[in-house]
Amino acid sequence: MSEETKVVVPAKFEKLVAEIEKMSVIELHELVKVLEAKFEVSAAAVAVAGPAAGAAPAAEEKSSFKVELTDGGAQKIAVIKAIKEALGLGLAEAKAFVDKAPSILKEDMKKEEAEALKKAVEGAGGKVTLK
Repeated sequence: MSEETKVVVPAKFEKLVAEIEKMSVIELHELVKVLEAKFEVSAAAVAVAGPAAGAAPAAEEKSSFKVELTDGGAQKIAVIKAIKEALGLGLAEAKAFVDKAPSILKEDMKKEEAEALKKAVEGAGGKVTLK
């Protein structure tokens, strides 16, 4: 471990950590295998589950979204206009998105921007999903 990284070891584990620090890599590997057998767990599964093992993992909030036009709707002209204005496209480009639906309108958008685009297109009669 680098000297810059400072880990606070709880008092109840100080003796155990001190003993582990003295072990070689091979001894550590053997210890892991013994613990896996003794407690019928996998170190890989524990690493994936993390400290909240047994608790439901918190869902990570997405930071970038794809906005997909799933259906142009019955009022395609209004949807074309909404896409044209929202994305700053030409009429032909906006029409192409509507004609080839389902299609990705824009990728790597922030949540607020993606929701605003979704609201604009759905307000015009189109159907949009955020991915």
